[in-house]
Amino acid sequence: MSINKQITSTVTDQGKLEIAITESKRPVPKDDEVLIQVEATPINPSDLGLLLGPGDINTLEAKDSKIIMDVPKAIMGAMKPRLNKPMPVGNEGSGIVIQTGKNAQELMGKVVSVVGGGMYSQYRCMPAASCLVMNEGTEPRDCASSFVNPLTALAMVETMKMEGHTALIHTAAASNLGQMLVKICIDDGVQLINIVRKLEHVDLLKSIGAKFVCNSSDNDFMEQLTSAITETKATLAFDATGGGELAGKILTCMESAARKNATEYSPYGSTDHKQVYIYGALNQSAITLPNNRSFGMYWGIGGFLLTPFLGKVGFEKMGKMQARVANEIQTTFASTYTQEVNLEEALTIDSLMVYAKQATGEKFLINPNG
Repeated sequence: MSINKQITSTVTDQGKLEIAITESKRPVPKDDEVLIQVEATPINPSDLGLLLGPGDINTLEAKDSKIIMDVPKAIMGAMKPRLNKPMPVGNEGSGIVIQTGKNAQELMGKVVSVVGGGMYSQYRCMPAASCLVMNEGTEPRDCASSFVNPLTALAMVETMKMEGHTALIHTAAASNLGQMLVKICIDDGVQLINIVRKLEHVDLLKSIGAKFVCNSSDNDFMEQLTSAITETKATLAFDATGGGELAGKILTCMESAARKNATEYSPYGSTDHKQVYIYGALNQSAITLPNNRSFGMYWGIGGFLLTPFLGKVGFEKMGKMQARVANEIQTTFASTYTQEVNLEEALTIDSLMVYAKQATGEKFLINPNG
């Protein structure tokens, strides 16, 4: 019997989170499916919700070939639907088609990228229609991150257009996704303000062509941001941090920039709608806004998720976005990784502690067959 190894995450009824490498029979593709030998799959922040999920990282220990953490009693009730169910982890990845169903033979031997869960696995069966076929010469490592980051970056620009904004603000902007967004905006002629918190991240983004980079660690950060917004007239932001004061500071600077050109006073602030979308959770503290409502009354803060966006724009638009990703996967949408590991190396205490930090610039790539 051919064996398939994969990483699973299980919340037990004893209040433990168990992460393990499990074995099962290698899957066989149905008529409209392909079997992919997975050779590259990234660890994205969006994967951590399932991988580490509700576990208390401070209780992390290795025991009986598993990684085990305590789950706080206060949230065990919310875990009821997944109790004692090993859940395969990994949103996206890439590899080589090694077997096909009778209706998908044209994909045999192709390098493909897929999104569909369970990608921290040596082999994965997927519908042929869901595979993004790569151009000749593209290696699995090149296209491991073909969905979550590239499509989210493109979705930000599309959302800007759909909602009538003309420029963007992006936080934690030195990430792989942030670098993609810089390149997209340069190519598409979109004004982009990047917010980072380290000088080396300022230098990195400027080296790839970013014009506006504001360092939130600088004493004059608010002045930097207001000046950039005044020049670009940006009224839409995407915030990867998700907590703390940053969203409120962005709204405040948007309002300050708008008031510079105001011809009449209003106690309700400018009539420009200011919007911040939260799409990450690098900072898991509460979102705090200034008590003085220094950004007026025309504003909004909401969540942003890629899947509902793709459902809204439809298959034709999504197809065009995916085609752009495939054609520019080694340029605009190229990803960099700080470490490449196999399944066993991915499940060490040291590795898991790095994932939990979610530090910009720290990104792992798993080769399940490595």
